[in-house]
Amino acid sequence: MEKDLKKLHDATMKILNRTGIRLMHPEIINLVGEKGVRVEGDRAFFTEDQIMDWISKAPEKFTLYARNPEHDMEIGGDNIEYAPGYGCSAIIDSEGQTKDAVMEDYMRFSKIVHESKWFKINGGILVQPSDIDYKNCLPVMMYSAMVHSDKCIMGVPGEKDEIEGLMELFSIAFGGKDEFMRKPRVITLISTTSPLQIDGMSLCSMIECIKHNQPIIITPGPMAGSNGPITTAGNIALGNAEVLVGIAVSQMLKEGTPVVYGMVPATADMQTGGISIGSPAWVKQSAYSARLAKEYGLPNRSGGTVNDAKGVSVQSGYESMLAMFVCHQEKANFVLHSAGILDGYGAISYEQFMIDLEIISMLDYYFKDLEIDDETLALDVIHEVGPGGEFLTSPHTFRNCRTSPWLPEISLRGLRVKESNKELIEKTIKKTEKMIEAYSNPGIDEAIVNNMIDHLIGLGIDSEIIEGINASAGLDLVGTSERVV
Repeated sequence: MEKDLKKLHDATMKILNRTGIRLMHPEIINLVGEKGVRVEGDRAFFTEDQIMDWISKAPEKFTLYARNPEHDMEIGGDNIEYAPGYGCSAIIDSEGQTKDAVMEDYMRFSKIVHESKWFKINGGILVQPSDIDYKNCLPVMMYSAMVHSDKCIMGVPGEKDEIEGLMELFSIAFGGKDEFMRKPRVITLISTTSPLQIDGMSLCSMIECIKHNQPIIITPGPMAGSNGPITTAGNIALGNAEVLVGIAVSQMLKEGTPVVYGMVPATADMQTGGISIGSPAWVKQSAYSARLAKEYGLPNRSGGTVNDAKGVSVQSGYESMLAMFVCHQEKANFVLHSAGILDGYGAISYEQFMIDLEIISMLDYYFKDLEIDDETLALDVIHEVGPGGEFLTSPHTFRNCRTSPWLPEISLRGLRVKESNKELIEKTIKKTEKMIEAYSNPGIDEAIVNNMIDHLIGLGIDSEIIEGINASAGLDLVGTSERVV
């Protein structure tokens, strides 16, 4: 394995030194040139020493701080943190029908994520709401996430003015700009554009996040056979080149910036040209991504319970389980797309979300070390029962029956009552509604909410949208600005 990683690393260094990478932002291309990197136009060519020196300045692990300290996230080492599905514009329902996601879906998923014990982070693009004007989407989603939940915040990338506006919103939410900048509080996904490019929007987002002391995830996603080489090794080397440059640039902007190595190479389906994330090739690349990150001493992003299935099905089960199994096996630190994804990132599903929570629960149980002590070895109980006895009525069984076995929430056991697939889907629907009904707002300072509302109104966001979010979150606030309500 070490030899394989060395070969991939060496290939990456050749790519960066010989082919280079396009950095599509004048401030960044000037910056890397000032740091001694060879620049030709908007293309930068790094030596191995330059890359390794700059990435060594990034921390091995860091804490992401929530409004509620109970939800703080430790990102790095062998710790595994989950984040929900991200970026889907469509919903696939229990009948397999597809519809455009709307803001109501965003708020419903916000509640589910807040209620789930597996997530310490909320927000991001839980879905892309089709009923919100695109220019207003980013602040609307972030406001919704912050008033629905006191967990860590997944940010969103955008153009310079959009991110500046979001940073103002976050500053209000966390008690002022100085307090916001004092700790890592919002983590943002920064995508590269394969092959070998980081576009202006991504670099703008990076600059603004780092200016405000907020962590980022550098995420190349080359598709083998499309915007990456068809061979798996070449695709990994290409993605590795992109992520290392992104990390190096982050440290040039500010040394010590918390940054996550987030390479997630995929495969292009050679029959359709579309993305495939349900194949063993995707899983293998995910494993190598985690191993390379650990070799470089960096936190790793992977993901998650992903698949290519067109709906909730056997396929969505086995592909998602394999993908998440490897995340656990390789101790991926930040697992994005941990629940809900279908159709190669094309859609999200409430029912699949519940199934994926079950998968997380199963793997959490499997990968935990076996607890071995006098109580669990149960030698006295075994002696007392003796040959041919039974343990069902033992007090030891009563004491441990709710904690020792793994207990499913939706998986079917026992007598068959009805058609099994239908019953399973019904259980996922019931669990979804139960979690949404159980939602209770964790509380947020009224003055902060009013100031955030005023900020949104100043951005030109319709008060009806804000009122709808507040109603969903159980708030009865309208801000302090003079306006028609």
